[in-house]
Amino acid sequence: MKVPHLPSLLVLSLLSVCGAALADDAAILKCRALGDTQARLACYDTIPVAEQPVASAAPAVAVSAEQSFGMETVKRKEAEPQSIESRIAGKFDGWEPGAQIQLANGQVWRVIDGSSAVLPGMKDPKVRVVRNLLGTLFLEIEGTNNSPKVRRVR
Repeated sequence: MKVPHLPSLLVLSLLSVCGAALADDAAILKCRALGDTQARLACYDTIPVAEQPVASAAPAVAVSAEQSFGMETVKRKEAEPQSIESRIAGKFDGWEPGAQIQLANGQVWRVIDGSSAVLPGMKDPKVRVVRNLLGTLFLEIEGTNNSPKVRRVR
């Protein structure tokens, strides 16, 4: 049994998978029929490929880097900040595993590291959400040395 040549399979796979590449089926079949590997590859290289028209996209809504901070599903074009600052609105006396903490800027963060802390009641404490070198996010809370690992929920 003869095994098909790898470059020809690769070219055919790419042509069949790539939605932007439209080629003439008859030309592909003609190239596939060539026995010589170099001639077959040269034949594939000569097939004209038309571009598929790009559908008009809806205008993108600009999202500031701070608004999208921590939202891993949001694609960003500009550089993301390493931290943001806000406050926890109202009274705050600590957290427990899985707690959701709402900031004054409207963002909601969930504690994901299983940590907990009981703090003396604070009113509107300042906070910073900081990204470390590995991309992990921590919530630094004014008045405490504990910083829970968090993930943005909203």
